[in-house]
Amino acid sequence: MSILLKNATYVDWKTLEFKQTNIIVNQEISGKIEFTNNIENNNFADIIDCSNLLVTKSFALGHHHAYSALARGMPAPKKTPNNFNEILQYIWWNIDKLLDKEMIEASALATAIACAKAGSTFVIDHHSSQNHIKGSLQILANAFEKVGLSHLLCYEISDRDGAKKTKQAFEETESYLQNNQALIGLHASFTLGDNSLKTAQNLMQKYNSGIHIHVAEDKYDQTDSINKYGKRVVERLNDFGFLNSSKTILAHCLHIDDNERDIINKSNSFVVQNTESNLNNQVGNFNSAGLGNNIMFGTDGMHSDMIKSAQFAYFAGLAHDNINFDSMYARLRNSHNYLSINNFEGDNENNLVILDYDSPTQINQNNFLGHLIFGINSKHIKHVISKGKLIVEDYKIKNINEKEVLKFTKEQANRLWQKLKI
Repeated sequence: MSILLKNATYVDWKTLEFKQTNIIVNQEISGKIEFTNNIENNNFADIIDCSNLLVTKSFALGHHHAYSALARGMPAPKKTPNNFNEILQYIWWNIDKLLDKEMIEASALATAIACAKAGSTFVIDHHSSQNHIKGSLQILANAFEKVGLSHLLCYEISDRDGAKKTKQAFEETESYLQNNQALIGLHASFTLGDNSLKTAQNLMQKYNSGIHIHVAEDKYDQTDSINKYGKRVVERLNDFGFLNSSKTILAHCLHIDDNERDIINKSNSFVVQNTESNLNNQVGNFNSAGLGNNIMFGTDGMHSDMIKSAQFAYFAGLAHDNINFDSMYARLRNSHNYLSINNFEGDNENNLVILDYDSPTQINQNNFLGHLIFGINSKHIKHVISKGKLIVEDYKIKNINEKEVLKFTKEQANRLWQKLKI
């Protein structure tokens, strides 16, 4: 069955051309949409009157941490962090050790709902739950699919908790890779020895995959690599061949020198920018100089709103980066290019957002990006279509009972917070 969007104003996500049309949204695997004036004698699963509404392609989120969803409003850590390493140790590495099956599921459901309502129908996630590793990726996948989202998952492999945990993380990764599109998740260079990187390299080649890793988010990552291996982080990763794959995602890339930028620029890999997280952790500002065009946006677990990420990146970039409306929009949409060139499924043209944008001024092809920066936000997302199916209707999640899910997430958050106090 198809969905009919009547009287729509379609905004082509590539050209920003505005078109007044009826749109037939197909559920077939090809993921096509059709523009037509002839809507007679057709049976549709849904018919939505889009008069005065904007229709465009939905978003794909380039770097998320769904496991952080239950942290919002949590108790303060027992020790106040004074640097980025202590933020990891006292907060995030403490949380990920406490997550169990129910907490992971609650985190994933909360994240999926937030993504859907903010217009993202595809999520690239980087997961960690150090004392519940086996089967954790399938828990995330099931939750995302209940809401109706497509996904590209990985488990955050790290040596930080000993050889047994590292082995379990590799086993979980390979088990999931055997039956799913996925990446090989690595935490960061400073928590991974050469043996683990070699194992990851072998796994990448075996499954024709790529890695998803935090790169030079903090200066310590570089200091550790230079002291232990006599080379900088990007050089180290490149020596293992990780940057050869167009599936490889390098998150952050803040504290890198000109040579590292050149290596990335000449490689096939993608960089993902996470502006709000960098600001929150006070680790530095992203600068795109010399990195090339393979830059996309993520949220790093801060939230699930890609429009907000694009806006923050633009405003922060005015002082710290060479950014304008066009380059901001290119980064927002680069996640689609990443998924397309690597033949990942779930991000075809039948993924759409329908915006009820009450602009006080005219909006058209020539000023759409100005509206995206200064006016449009997630509150304007009225309907969302994922793989040709309606998953948000009149601002409400359609496939699951959101009230029941939020009751469940609060219960699991309280369980987590009690454990954090012990």
